[in-house]
Amino acid sequence: MGSFKALQTSEHADGRFETRVVERAIDELPVGEVLIRVSYSSLNYKDALSASGNRGVTRSFPHTPGIDAAGTVAESSVPEFSKGDEVIVTGYDLGMNTAGGFGQFIRVPSAWVIKRPAGLSLREAMALGTAGLTAALCVDKLELAGLEPTTDAPVLVTGATGGVGSIAVALLSRLGYSVAAVTGKADQVDFLTRLGAAQVIERGVLQAGAEKPLFKEQWAGAVDTVGGEILFNVVKSLRRGASVACCGLTAGTNFQANVMPFILRGVNLLGVDSVEIPLVVKASMWDRLSVQWKLPNLDDLVQEISLEELPAAIERILAGQQAGRVLVRLD
Repeated sequence: MGSFKALQTSEHADGRFETRVVERAIDELPVGEVLIRVSYSSLNYKDALSASGNRGVTRSFPHTPGIDAAGTVAESSVPEFSKGDEVIVTGYDLGMNTAGGFGQFIRVPSAWVIKRPAGLSLREAMALGTAGLTAALCVDKLELAGLEPTTDAPVLVTGATGGVGSIAVALLSRLGYSVAAVTGKADQVDFLTRLGAAQVIERGVLQAGAEKPLFKEQWAGAVDTVGGEILFNVVKSLRRGASVACCGLTAGTNFQANVMPFILRGVNLLGVDSVEIPLVVKASMWDRLSVQWKLPNLDDLVQEISLEELPAAIERILAGQQAGRVLVRLD
């Protein structure tokens, strides 16, 4: 059926991993009802972990990472999709143990595929990608738990220069919230201000005082993308009845907790998953991001690169040097 270009991570006999662009045959792709010609993907932290050989993400190699893909249906064996349909695939097993969006073609189950909402281009969809979907799910959960734009206290966003964090800052600001953005990157204050942050807080402030059971009430709500001790310090400084939506672990998977904030202030720790949620939930979030939650400053978040530039970008995100979103062009 032909060949296509893809980024591939391979394991050497000595245990080293190498990531480079190769030619793959379409016939090598896994079984699935829908074959998609990929126009755009995006780089997420999970993709970088896969490309570095992290077996908690990807079990076997060689492998093509990329948990996001947007493109055009090339073949379909189900009536729900026709050749030429523009579609989005995020999460499930894409790019983890199924060849992912860092290739010009993917073949996937139809149950993973969403038709592109009319209000988003394929490029805009991948400027958002899993990060945008996750940020939207966080904001949705916070609002369902009672957060409203009329609040007189800021909403905190940790890891604010990352993919999820930067979109959360922009989205919350777009919806009328006052946003406090947390970052360890002192050179990104202007970037966060452009996205809509009303204040920028140095990360060290949120790391101090882990031994204290409670802090002063400050935040009307929070989106936490980092986990670890920072997450519980956020919990300890939420206002009475407020919530934090937790969706990341770059600062660690564990934290030392106590029940004081929960039983004295009635705060909520809300877990957010964007990978295995029902397709109908994903579709509803994409619809919202394409209309009432559409970001006017999306281009301010995005750096566009080619497939050949991906290995260097992967090194940057692993080193904590990336701000905003990396859009990967595959056409």
